[in-house]
Amino acid sequence: MKGIVYLVGAGPGDPKLITLRGKECIEAADVIVYDRLANEELLQYAKQDAQYIYCGKLPKSHTLRQEQINELLGQKAMEGLVVTRLKGGDPCVFGRVGEEASHLAKLGVKFEVIPGITAGIAAPAYAGIPVTHREHGSSFAMVTGHLKENDFSEQKWQAFATGIDTIAFYMGMKNLPRICEKLISHGRPNETPVAVIEWGTTCEQRTVTGTLQTIVKETTKQRISHPAIILVGEVVNVRKQMNWFEAEFVKN
Repeated sequence: MKGIVYLVGAGPGDPKLITLRGKECIEAADVIVYDRLANEELLQYAKQDAQYIYCGKLPKSHTLRQEQINELLGQKAMEGLVVTRLKGGDPCVFGRVGEEASHLAKLGVKFEVIPGITAGIAAPAYAGIPVTHREHGSSFAMVTGHLKENDFSEQKWQAFATGIDTIAFYMGMKNLPRICEKLISHGRPNETPVAVIEWGTTCEQRTVTGTLQTIVKETTKQRISHPAIILVGEVVNVRKQMNWFEAEFVKN
């Protein structure tokens, strides 16, 4: 008898931001396959005899390659086990859930996708920045920062620069200089506000703000690294009134 695979969004970092359905899937699991951005505190909800398999990825360093993860999920489910795949943020936002689900479908393995809160919305919210605002931004895009692997046409850069109010770049710290240069060269004003949010929604969260012209220097100065969300747009200015999360750390 085949098991089932739950493809679960673990949320952006704060373990309290897991959905109720996500928590149920952790509790039901015989095997939990989790990545680097899934908070390990969530494992406290697992059964005492659950098996844990870490498959975290760093740039240029993968514990398991994606093809191996796909095969692992299928193998465990074919053994009749309940498998919960914990993926940071939302599994459908740069989470490669489509590849995992396609592999399971080919094997005839039942699966369920459980959405999670994605970092591109949650990290800005915890930094005091709404990704949309009636006065500052009515359009919002989530964009991969892995430019070498998935580069964009000049037409797309033009659209990003002039057609979208707020942009969240994921996994883009290495390419931050190029992102800024491309947006400016395609028409985005160099004084456009930018926020870079490291380890958003966790106690390690740090936010650096600047402009397209200054943010590279500012993040280098503060030694900001991945994981981080790069947020570009006028909504960044709202942080001055809405910085609730980091202000609590300063207060305490």
